[in-house]
Amino acid sequence: MLRKVLLATEKAFAKQAVVGIESIFSKAGYALTKLENYTSKDELLTAIADVEAVIIRSDIVDKEVIESASNLKIVVRAGAGYDNIDTAAASSKNIVAMNTPGQNSNAVAELVIGMMVYLARGKYNGKSGSELRGKKLGIHAYGNVGRYVASIAKGFGMDVYAYDPFVERSKIEADGIKVFEDVKEMYAVCDYISLHLPKTKTTVKSINYDLLSIMPEHGTLINTARGEVICEDSIVRIMKERKNFKYGTDITPENEETMKQFNERYFSTPKKMGAQTEEANINAGLAAAEQIVAFFEKGDTTFKVN
Repeated sequence: MLRKVLLATEKAFAKQAVVGIESIFSKAGYALTKLENYTSKDELLTAIADVEAVIIRSDIVDKEVIESASNLKIVVRAGAGYDNIDTAAASSKNIVAMNTPGQNSNAVAELVIGMMVYLARGKYNGKSGSELRGKKLGIHAYGNVGRYVASIAKGFGMDVYAYDPFVERSKIEADGIKVFEDVKEMYAVCDYISLHLPKTKTTVKSINYDLLSIMPEHGTLINTARGEVICEDSIVRIMKERKNFKYGTDITPENEETMKQFNERYFSTPKKMGAQTEEANINAGLAAAEQIVAFFEKGDTTFKVN
């Protein structure tokens, strides 16, 4: 009997990604069902009812979805973040939840550098701006994206630092990055801070006034991680107090209208789009399909997150 796999994407993958996913499952002898550009949760609840595996993007797989999937063994989020999956509910039914780390890292990193340049040059307003060369960049959480950011930033001639208590110091230093043991020390010396923190109980609103206020007078904060890690009131306060502090993000703040008052010192993309490149879209989709096959054929749970 063929294994049933569901591709459930409110926003469909690029055509090349879908063709690749179909090819991977065809070679494995699996039956693939596509639920693309769906508009209601009921459609997902129906489609997932009898499948053994599902690939999603930013689609919500909550307790209700999981409980409606009577035969589900694995759900793979094509991307790095996985807070759209109720991992506890998945674990309670012995369902493996995975992400595809690293597949969109370069796309996010390039956006980070792009926003740094954009803000440094006053959003190209015709006035004199500043350069990245010689500036100090602090990477808060040195994961896959952080590594790519560091690599590109060094190409710009920046001095790169990092803080991540969960990564061995020697591994970071092997990339030619200077390591801080105290996050406040990094914020105190870095002209730019790039955030790559996951959303956890300890990181929610952890980027607050206490940290931001010790940054250099002309500091710039870039957030392509999660909106929840930012204390938005603190951002507003620091930008009001310092007329040259800048903030760039690909997560639209809840106080978007308030932030707009800062003009050239603030930039937000219309939606979260760090991974919105054709290459990242294809890479993540293919990786998700390959992980499902490896899970069923080899018992591989390398990227399990629950």
